[in-house]
Amino acid sequence: MFILTRLTDLVTIQPSSFTIPTRQALEDQLNARYANKVIHKVGLAICLYDILKSSDGLIGSGSGDVNVNVEFRLIVFRPFKGEVIVGRISNSTPHGIHVRLDFFDEIFIPKDYLFEGSRFDHSEQVWVWRTEDADELFFDKNEQVRFRVEEEEFTDNTPVDPALRDSLADSDMKPAYKLIGSCYQSGLGVVAWW
Repeated sequence: MFILTRLTDLVTIQPSSFTIPTRQALEDQLNARYANKVIHKVGLAICLYDILKSSDGLIGSGSGDVNVNVEFRLIVFRPFKGEVIVGRISNSTPHGIHVRLDFFDEIFIPKDYLFEGSRFDHSEQVWVWRTEDADELFFDKNEQVRFRVEEEEFTDNTPVDPALRDSLADSDMKPAYKLIGSCYQSGLGVVAWW
Protein backbone atom coordinates (compact mmCIF):
# COMPACT_ATOMS: atom_id res chain seq x y z
CA MET A 1 0.00 0.00 0.00
CA PHE A 2 2.89 2.34 0.78
CA ILE A 3 6.13 2.56 -1.20
CA LEU A 4 9.34 4.56 -0.99
CA THR A 5 10.05 6.68 -4.06
CA ARG A 6 13.39 8.32 -4.81
CA LEU A 7 13.26 11.83 -6.28
CA THR A 8 15.58 14.77 -6.87
CA ASP A 9 14.64 18.42 -6.76
CA LEU A 10 16.09 21.91 -6.47
CA VAL A 11 15.10 23.35 -3.09
CA THR A 12 15.21 27.05 -2.33
CA ILE A 13 15.95 28.14 1.25
CA GLN A 14 14.94 31.71 1.96
CA PRO A 15 17.03 33.97 4.23
CA SER A 16 14.32 33.84 6.92
CA SER A 17 15.17 30.12 7.37
CA PHE A 18 18.93 30.66 7.86
CA THR A 19 18.54 30.51 11.64
CA ILE A 20 17.45 26.86 11.65
CA PRO A 21 19.72 23.92 10.73
CA THR A 22 20.03 23.35 6.96
CA ARG A 23 18.73 19.78 7.11
CA GLN A 24 15.58 20.92 8.97
CA ALA A 25 15.04 23.75 6.47
CA LEU A 26 15.34 21.25 3.58
CA GLU A 27 12.90 18.83 5.26
CA ASP A 28 10.39 21.62 5.86
CA GLN A 29 10.56 22.78 2.24
CA LEU A 30 10.23 19.25 0.83
CA ASN A 31 7.27 18.41 3.07
CA ALA A 32 5.57 21.68 2.14
CA ARG A 33 6.09 20.97 -1.56
CA TYR A 34 5.16 17.26 -1.69
CA ALA A 35 3.17 16.13 1.38
CA ASN A 36 -0.48 15.33 0.61
CA LYS A 37 -0.06 15.94 -3.11
CA VAL A 38 -0.43 13.56 -6.04
CA ILE A 39 2.66 13.00 -8.15
CA HIS A 40 1.61 11.94 -11.65
CA LYS A 41 2.26 8.22 -12.32
CA VAL A 42 3.78 7.86 -8.82
CA GLY A 43 0.93 8.18 -6.30
CA LEU A 44 -0.15 10.26 -3.31
CA ALA A 45 2.90 11.58 -1.44
CA ILE A 46 2.40 11.21 2.32
CA CYS A 47 5.60 12.73 3.74
CA LEU A 48 9.38 12.87 3.47
CA TYR A 49 11.13 9.68 4.58
CA ASP A 50 14.78 10.79 4.40
CA ILE A 51 17.31 12.92 2.56
CA LEU A 52 19.94 10.86 0.75
CA LYS A 53 22.21 13.60 -0.65
CA SER A 54 22.33 17.35 -0.88
CA SER A 55 24.68 19.66 -2.73
CA ASP A 56 26.40 22.76 -1.43
CA GLY A 57 24.06 25.70 -1.52
CA LEU A 58 24.42 28.34 -4.22
CA ILE A 59 23.30 31.85 -3.37
CA GLY A 60 20.95 33.35 -5.94
CA SER A 61 21.82 36.82 -7.13
CA GLY A 62 19.56 39.60 -5.92
CA SER A 63 17.32 37.60 -3.58
CA GLY A 64 19.81 36.02 -1.19
CA ASP A 65 18.00 32.67 -1.48
CA VAL A 66 20.13 29.54 -1.32
CA ASN A 67 19.48 26.83 -3.94
CA VAL A 68 20.30 23.24 -2.99
CA ASN A 69 20.03 20.11 -5.17
CA VAL A 70 18.54 17.36 -3.01
CA GLU A 71 18.07 13.64 -3.54
CA PHE A 72 15.44 12.24 -1.17
CA ARG A 73 12.83 9.54 -0.60
CA LEU A 74 9.12 10.01 -0.03
CA ILE A 75 6.54 7.69 1.51
CA VAL A 76 3.90 7.31 -1.21
CA PHE A 77 0.43 5.75 -1.12
CA ARG A 78 0.10 3.55 -4.20
CA PRO A 79 -1.57 0.18 -3.66
CA PHE A 80 -0.80 -2.57 -6.14
CA LYS A 81 -3.39 -4.23 -8.36
CA GLY A 82 -5.04 -7.06 -6.43
CA GLU A 83 -4.30 -5.61 -2.98
CA VAL A 84 -7.16 -5.88 -0.48
CA ILE A 85 -7.87 -2.74 1.56
CA VAL A 86 -10.44 -1.84 4.23
CA GLY A 87 -12.18 1.53 3.93
CA ARG A 88 -15.52 3.15 4.79
CA ILE A 89 -18.47 3.69 2.47
CA SER A 90 -18.92 7.43 1.97
CA ASN A 91 -21.99 7.24 -0.29
CA SER A 92 -23.76 5.17 -2.93
CA THR A 93 -25.16 6.07 -6.35
CA PRO A 94 -26.85 4.01 -9.05
CA HIS A 95 -23.41 3.82 -10.69
CA GLY A 96 -21.60 2.29 -7.72
CA ILE A 97 -20.15 2.88 -4.27
CA HIS A 98 -17.73 5.61 -3.16
CA VAL A 99 -15.25 4.53 -0.50
CA ARG A 100 -12.82 6.58 1.59
CA LEU A 101 -9.80 5.96 3.74
CA ASP A 102 -8.71 8.26 6.58
CA PHE A 103 -6.40 10.12 4.19
CA PHE A 104 -7.75 9.35 0.69
CA ASP A 105 -11.27 9.78 -0.72
CA GLU A 106 -11.02 8.90 -4.40
CA ILE A 107 -12.02 5.21 -4.41
CA PHE A 108 -14.93 3.95 -6.49
CA ILE A 109 -16.49 0.50 -6.79
CA PRO A 110 -18.56 0.38 -10.02
CA LYS A 111 -21.84 -1.53 -10.06
CA ASP A 112 -20.31 -4.12 -12.42
CA TYR A 113 -17.70 -4.95 -9.76
CA LEU A 114 -20.24 -5.75 -7.02
CA PHE A 115 -21.55 -9.21 -6.08
CA GLU A 116 -23.86 -10.88 -8.57
CA GLY A 117 -27.42 -10.18 -7.46
CA SER A 118 -26.64 -6.66 -6.16
CA ARG A 119 -29.18 -3.94 -6.84
CA PHE A 120 -29.51 -0.27 -5.96
CA ASP A 121 -32.33 0.62 -3.56
CA HIS A 122 -33.43 4.13 -4.58
CA SER A 123 -35.52 4.75 -1.47
CA GLU A 124 -32.64 3.90 0.91
CA GLN A 125 -29.86 5.14 -1.44
CA VAL A 126 -27.79 2.00 -0.76
CA TRP A 127 -26.71 -1.09 -2.63
CA VAL A 128 -28.25 -4.37 -1.53
CA TRP A 129 -26.80 -7.81 -2.18
CA ARG A 130 -29.36 -10.61 -2.34
CA THR A 131 -27.53 -13.84 -1.55
CA GLU A 132 -28.38 -17.32 -2.86
CA ASP A 133 -30.23 -17.91 0.44
CA ALA A 134 -32.45 -14.86 -0.31
CA ASP A 135 -30.83 -12.85 2.52
CA GLU A 136 -30.47 -9.13 1.86
CA LEU A 137 -27.16 -7.59 2.90
CA PHE A 138 -26.86 -3.80 2.79
CA PHE A 139 -23.85 -1.64 1.83
CA ASP A 140 -24.79 1.05 4.39
CA LYS A 141 -23.10 4.43 4.60
CA ASN A 142 -20.10 4.59 7.00
CA GLU A 143 -19.84 0.78 7.19
CA GLN A 144 -16.35 -0.69 6.92
CA VAL A 145 -15.93 -2.36 3.55
CA ARG A 146 -13.20 -4.67 2.33
CA PHE A 147 -12.42 -4.24 -1.39
CA ARG A 148 -9.83 -5.34 -3.91
CA VAL A 149 -7.92 -2.79 -6.02
CA GLU A 150 -8.61 -3.44 -9.71
CA GLU A 151 -7.28 -0.32 -11.45
CA GLU A 152 -5.73 3.06 -10.82
CA GLU A 153 -6.35 6.18 -12.87
CA PHE A 154 -4.04 9.16 -13.11
CA THR A 155 -5.34 12.38 -14.66
CA ASP A 156 -2.99 15.15 -15.69
CA ASN A 157 -4.86 18.21 -14.47
CA THR A 158 -3.15 21.01 -16.28
CA PRO A 159 -3.84 24.54 -15.04
CA VAL A 160 -6.88 26.26 -16.54
CA ASP A 161 -6.98 29.89 -17.64
CA PRO A 162 -8.81 31.82 -14.87
CA ALA A 163 -11.10 33.39 -17.49
CA LEU A 164 -12.25 29.91 -18.56
CA ARG A 165 -12.42 28.39 -15.06
CA ASP A 166 -15.92 29.77 -14.35
CA SER A 167 -17.34 28.10 -17.46
CA LEU A 168 -16.14 24.63 -16.39
CA ALA A 169 -18.55 22.57 -14.33
CA ASP A 170 -17.31 20.77 -11.23
CA SER A 171 -18.19 17.50 -12.96
CA ASP A 172 -15.55 18.24 -15.63
CA MET A 173 -12.81 18.17 -12.99
CA LYS A 174 -11.44 14.68 -12.53
CA PRO A 175 -9.32 13.70 -9.52
CA ALA A 176 -5.59 13.54 -10.13
CA TYR A 177 -5.44 9.98 -8.71
CA LYS A 178 -8.33 7.54 -8.38
CA LEU A 179 -8.63 3.86 -7.45
CA ILE A 180 -11.21 1.46 -8.90
CA GLY A 181 -12.10 -1.40 -6.58
CA SER A 182 -14.24 -4.54 -6.60
CA CYS A 183 -16.45 -6.47 -4.17
CA TYR A 184 -17.42 -9.67 -5.95
CA GLN A 185 -15.33 -12.33 -4.22
CA SER A 186 -15.78 -14.21 -0.98
CA GLY A 187 -14.49 -12.23 2.02
CA LEU A 188 -14.99 -8.87 0.32
CA GLY A 189 -17.81 -6.44 1.04
CA VAL A 190 -18.97 -5.12 4.39
CA VAL A 191 -16.60 -6.38 7.09
CA ALA A 192 -19.47 -7.20 9.50
CA TRP A 193 -20.88 -9.76 7.03
CA TRP A 194 -17.90 -12.06 7.38
